[in-house]
Amino acid sequence: MSITSSVADGVSLSGPAHASEGLYSIGDMARAFNVSQRTLRFYEDRGLLSPRRDGSSRLYGAGERRKLEMILRGKRLGFTLAEIISFVAEKGAGEGTLALDRDQIDQQIAHLQRQRDNLDAAIAELRDTQGRLSQG
Repeated sequence: MSITSSVADGVSLSGPAHASEGLYSIGDMARAFNVSQRTLRFYEDRGLLSPRRDGSSRLYGAGERRKLEMILRGKRLGFTLAEIISFVAEKGAGEGTLALDRDQIDQQIAHLQRQRDNLDAAIAELRDTQGRLSQG
Protein backbone atom coordinates (compact mmCIF):
# COMPACT_ATOMS: atom_id res chain seq x y z
CA MET A 1 0.00 0.00 0.00
CA SER A 2 1.41 3.40 -0.93
CA ILE A 3 0.63 6.73 0.60
CA THR A 4 1.13 9.54 -1.86
CA SER A 5 0.63 13.26 -1.86
CA SER A 6 2.98 15.82 -3.17
CA VAL A 7 4.00 18.34 -0.58
CA ALA A 8 5.30 20.75 -3.18
CA ASP A 9 2.90 20.01 -6.03
CA GLY A 10 2.02 23.18 -7.80
CA VAL A 11 4.77 25.12 -6.06
CA SER A 12 6.66 27.21 -8.53
CA LEU A 13 10.32 27.44 -7.67
CA SER A 14 11.42 30.89 -8.67
CA GLY A 15 14.58 31.07 -10.70
CA PRO A 16 16.23 27.68 -10.48
CA ALA A 17 19.94 27.81 -9.82
CA HIS A 18 20.62 25.82 -12.99
CA ALA A 19 17.36 26.00 -14.94
CA SER A 20 18.55 23.94 -17.87
CA GLU A 21 19.43 21.08 -15.51
CA GLY A 22 16.34 21.38 -13.26
CA LEU A 23 18.49 22.04 -10.19
CA TYR A 24 17.45 24.32 -7.36
CA SER A 25 19.37 26.12 -4.65
CA ILE A 26 18.97 25.34 -0.96
CA GLY A 27 16.99 28.58 -0.57
CA ASP A 28 14.60 27.64 -3.38
CA MET A 29 14.05 24.19 -1.86
CA ALA A 30 13.50 25.60 1.62
CA ARG A 31 10.88 28.04 0.33
CA ALA A 32 9.14 25.45 -1.84
CA PHE A 33 8.74 22.99 1.05
CA ASN A 34 8.32 25.57 3.82
CA VAL A 35 11.29 24.26 5.79
CA SER A 36 14.46 25.99 6.93
CA GLN A 37 17.79 25.67 5.19
CA ARG A 38 19.06 24.24 8.47
CA THR A 39 16.47 21.45 8.15
CA LEU A 40 17.77 20.58 4.69
CA ARG A 41 21.35 20.51 5.96
CA PHE A 42 20.24 18.31 8.91
CA TYR A 43 18.68 15.77 6.52
CA GLU A 44 21.87 15.88 4.45
CA ASP A 45 23.97 15.22 7.57
CA ARG A 46 21.76 12.22 8.35
CA GLY A 47 22.28 10.85 4.84
CA LEU A 48 18.67 11.35 3.75
CA LEU A 49 19.48 13.97 1.11
CA SER A 50 22.50 14.14 -1.15
CA PRO A 51 22.42 17.39 -3.07
CA ARG A 52 24.85 18.00 -5.86
CA ARG A 53 27.64 20.44 -5.01
CA ASP A 54 28.82 23.39 -7.06
CA GLY A 55 31.60 24.82 -4.93
CA SER A 56 29.93 25.53 -1.60
CA SER A 57 26.43 25.64 -3.13
CA ARG A 58 23.97 22.80 -2.71
CA LEU A 59 21.88 22.00 -5.77
CA TYR A 60 18.77 19.84 -5.55
CA GLY A 61 17.29 17.88 -8.44
CA ALA A 62 14.07 15.95 -8.93
CA GLY A 63 15.28 12.91 -6.95
CA GLU A 64 16.11 15.03 -3.92
CA ARG A 65 12.71 16.74 -4.16
CA ARG A 66 11.00 13.31 -4.09
CA LYS A 67 13.11 12.22 -1.11
CA LEU A 68 12.21 15.41 0.76
CA GLU A 69 8.53 14.82 0.00
CA MET A 70 8.87 11.32 1.50
CA ILE A 71 10.66 12.64 4.57
CA LEU A 72 8.07 15.33 5.22
CA ARG A 73 5.19 12.92 4.57
CA GLY A 74 6.70 10.47 7.06
CA LYS A 75 7.02 13.25 9.64
CA ARG A 76 3.43 14.37 9.05
CA LEU A 77 2.26 10.79 9.60
CA GLY A 78 4.12 10.67 12.91
CA PHE A 79 6.96 8.29 12.03
CA THR A 80 10.29 8.65 13.80
CA LEU A 81 13.39 9.81 11.96
CA ALA A 82 14.82 6.29 12.25
CA GLU A 83 11.70 4.87 10.58
CA ILE A 84 11.84 7.51 7.87
CA ILE A 85 15.52 6.74 7.24
CA SER A 86 14.54 3.09 6.86
CA PHE A 87 11.74 3.94 4.40
CA VAL A 88 14.04 6.09 2.27
CA ALA A 89 16.81 3.46 2.35
CA GLU A 90 14.43 0.62 1.47
CA LYS A 91 12.31 2.34 -1.13
CA GLY A 92 14.58 5.03 -2.48
CA ALA A 93 12.82 8.00 -4.00
CA GLY A 94 11.84 6.50 -7.32
CA GLU A 95 8.11 6.98 -6.90
CA GLY A 96 8.19 9.46 -4.03
CA THR A 97 5.78 7.32 -2.00
CA LEU A 98 5.91 5.66 1.37
CA ALA A 99 5.26 1.99 0.74
CA LEU A 100 3.71 0.81 3.98
CA ASP A 101 2.21 -2.56 4.72
CA ARG A 102 -1.08 -2.97 6.54
CA ASP A 103 0.66 -3.85 9.82
CA GLN A 104 2.77 -0.68 9.75
CA ILE A 105 -0.33 1.39 9.07
CA ASP A 106 -2.29 -0.30 11.87
CA GLN A 107 0.56 0.19 14.33
CA GLN A 108 0.97 3.85 13.42
CA ILE A 109 -2.76 4.52 13.73
CA ALA A 110 -2.74 2.90 17.20
CA HIS A 111 0.29 4.96 18.20
CA LEU A 112 -1.30 8.22 17.01
CA GLN A 113 -4.57 7.32 18.74
CA ARG A 114 -2.71 6.81 22.05
CA GLN A 115 -1.05 10.20 21.59
CA ARG A 116 -4.41 11.84 20.88
CA ASP A 117 -5.95 10.19 23.95
CA ASN A 118 -3.09 11.51 26.11
CA LEU A 119 -3.49 15.00 24.64
CA ASP A 120 -7.26 14.93 25.21
CA ALA A 121 -6.71 13.93 28.86
CA ALA A 122 -4.14 16.71 29.37
CA ILE A 123 -6.45 19.30 27.80
CA ALA A 124 -9.38 18.15 29.95
CA GLU A 125 -7.24 18.42 33.09
CA LEU A 126 -6.06 21.91 32.16
CA ARG A 127 -9.61 23.04 31.37
CA ASP A 128 -10.78 21.70 34.72
CA THR A 129 -8.01 23.61 36.49
CA GLN A 130 -8.78 26.72 34.46
CA GLY A 131 -12.46 26.48 35.44
CA ARG A 132 -11.62 26.14 39.12
CA LEU A 133 -9.26 29.14 38.96
CA SER A 134 -11.83 31.36 37.25
CA GLN A 135 -14.40 30.51 39.98
CA GLY A 136 -12.03 31.14 42.75
